[in-house]
Amino acid sequence: MRWRTSAEFLIGPQLGNNLLMLGIQAEAAEALRRFRIHDIDHIHALEEAPGLGNGGLGRLAARFLESLATLEIPATGYGIRYEFGILDQVIRDGWQVEITDRWLKGGWPWDLVQPFKSCRVGFGGRTEVWRDDHGRYRVRWVPAEQAIGSPHDVPVLGYRVNTCDRLRLWRAEAADAFDVHAFNSGDFYGAVEQKVSSETLSKVLYPNDGTDAGRRLRLMQQHFFVSCTLQDMLRNLRKRGIGVQEFATHWAVQLNDTHPAIAVAELMRLLVDEHHLEWDQAWEITCRSIAYTNHTLLPEALEAWDLGLFATLLPRHLALIHEINARFLQQVRMRAPGDEDLLARVSIVAEQGGKAIRMAHLATIAAHHVNGLVALHSELVRKELLADFARLHPERFTNVTNGVTPRRWLALANPALNGLLRETIGEDWPAREQEWRRLESFRSDPVFLDRREACKQDAKRRLAAIIASRWEQVVDPTSLFDVQVKRIHEYKRQHLNALRLVVQYLRLKHGDTTGMVPRTVLFGGKAAPGYSMAKLIIRFINGIAEVVNNDPDAEGLLNVVFLSDYNVKLGEKVYPAADLSEQISTAGLEASGTGNMKLTMNGALTIGTLDGANVEIREQVGDDNFFLFGKTSEDIRHLRGHYRSWDWLERLPALQEALALMEAGHFSNGDRELFRPLLDQLRCQDAFFVLADFDDYLRAQSMVDEVWLDRRRWTTMSLLNTARSGYFSSDRSIRHYAASIWKVSPLSLSMTNGGSRA
Repeated sequence: MRWRTSAEFLIGPQLGNNLLMLGIQAEAAEALRRFRIHDIDHIHALEEAPGLGNGGLGRLAARFLESLATLEIPATGYGIRYEFGILDQVIRDGWQVEITDRWLKGGWPWDLVQPFKSCRVGFGGRTEVWRDDHGRYRVRWVPAEQAIGSPHDVPVLGYRVNTCDRLRLWRAEAADAFDVHAFNSGDFYGAVEQKVSSETLSKVLYPNDGTDAGRRLRLMQQHFFVSCTLQDMLRNLRKRGIGVQEFATHWAVQLNDTHPAIAVAELMRLLVDEHHLEWDQAWEITCRSIAYTNHTLLPEALEAWDLGLFATLLPRHLALIHEINARFLQQVRMRAPGDEDLLARVSIVAEQGGKAIRMAHLATIAAHHVNGLVALHSELVRKELLADFARLHPERFTNVTNGVTPRRWLALANPALNGLLRETIGEDWPAREQEWRRLESFRSDPVFLDRREACKQDAKRRLAAIIASRWEQVVDPTSLFDVQVKRIHEYKRQHLNALRLVVQYLRLKHGDTTGMVPRTVLFGGKAAPGYSMAKLIIRFINGIAEVVNNDPDAEGLLNVVFLSDYNVKLGEKVYPAADLSEQISTAGLEASGTGNMKLTMNGALTIGTLDGANVEIREQVGDDNFFLFGKTSEDIRHLRGHYRSWDWLERLPALQEALALMEAGHFSNGDRELFRPLLDQLRCQDAFFVLADFDDYLRAQSMVDEVWLDRRRWTTMSLLNTARSGYFSSDRSIRHYAASIWKVSPLSLSMTNGGSRA
């Protein structure tokens, strides 16, 4: 069995996807018509998007589970059944306002509770040393408090195969739900305090870690779902009559980022303390079992837990980590005698700036493989982020290029294009990504290209209707739909796009419309609740939209829309409708990106830097079908340390005028100070090299305008993007994991109809 453990699984609505996977969409629609419901989309619209994930990490976990089932590989995803998602986003006066994501308020029909498979998880307390009957040294952990993890299983269907994997989500319950003595003494809160405290563990995805209480809860959540998971796996072996010594033979453990990295210490605790294995045997099992996928190139995003907090919550685990670290550092001393700087850099325990446990180091030391998400990301992990570890054990570092599921993101999301592909390259095209290249043979077929363009217009009309209904904005579906939808972050550079709009707006005001084509520019994404600069960027975008959309000079040429509360459900409408995909992050900072892959599959052309998956997208679709701009990661490396943004600004008169307009309060209702932090950041620091890339970005946008005017050329390029995007199917990613990291093969189940696929 494969185990992928993750703090989040952004699985999206289940009804439409499950009907697709079973191949019964038409039958379901016919059944509804008997009840006078003539549009199944009305039913789909009623379903809540599960609040189990937030961004790329959760999407990766979800689509990999789906591909595992489609490829008939037995697997289980393990996570937390959050009662509330990270946030619902509303825009008030241009600002993001967070409201509670109560996605479970009406119940959820897709999970099945397994009360007899619950697990008990401890926190705090003390450790005791004792000797067993053979005089061997043993340690017993005596927790101060405990919680119960109750499993809820969600079916994960493969595409038209008999395999159904599962997502097992843990819901926290109190070990002792009600204290009768406290209640009878008049302490009514104390009577339920343990229940409230325990159930908080599965209340909300990513509690704010800006407070001590928030950090404590996050660490407790991570230990909670990892401990439940490992206990569940060991129980599975016991039920099958398999000894714990065979753990690594029967379970392949993939850590999805550092959130589950505590699994290294917890598995050692279970093997050494509970099953009484000797240290060396337990460590060998742990290292054979665990692999680690890194998700970020930002050092500040790598988890590091305060030593004092760790000691308070997980005293036994801290002792085990110290032992793991001591043994590892001894090996390093033998490899590099006297290199104290190296020891400090690779130690699990960070000594400077307050002692902390570095979870990426723990995962890397234990893992038999460490991989990034695309070739550039994996190279930077190996050469920069974890370079010392890669020099010590180069054989452990590899790459598995990310992927997305074509079932949800094209077959389900884009029904018109799905129909054309089924007719052209076969009914089972969503599971045969190698066949997509056959579409290239139609690149000179005017009839086919017209049909392909009609599919795009159908998707754009659908999205335009949603925008009119939900945001009360009228957009022209014949305009160029220019899309940037992703988490709001400075390194993703939504403010680069926004500044480009101000420059374009100024051109309109000056009467310079030469070469300009009608555009509808769509933004979507959420800022983390504590990320003030990201929230200010959202306010800036909405300020631009308010001005531009109400200016007669921009009518018919420029429209700006911020799609609030962007999520999977909305993404299913946006990706098929996009003409241009904005992938403009600072080179060397995006681990991968997956929106870029979904947009490419749906035929959007990419304007982007050589960052993350953009590099491989450009390689696959061809240089001529990609609008490239900007500094490379190598260029950025050379610029760091002597970059002076004001020097670059002097060369950009159009941008100077745009910043002056911001400073005058033109996009903030006359408030001259509102955007001061953003202006100061750009002029004095520009940590994400917006000014260094700005002029080249404008050049690439002019090229976009030029190509858009040649409608046949644009449609042909769009077709080639879809035809050549099969490489980015998550099925290909999972085949790579299975062959190179997990060493597993599919286990096919016979079909009742005698075939392997419907």
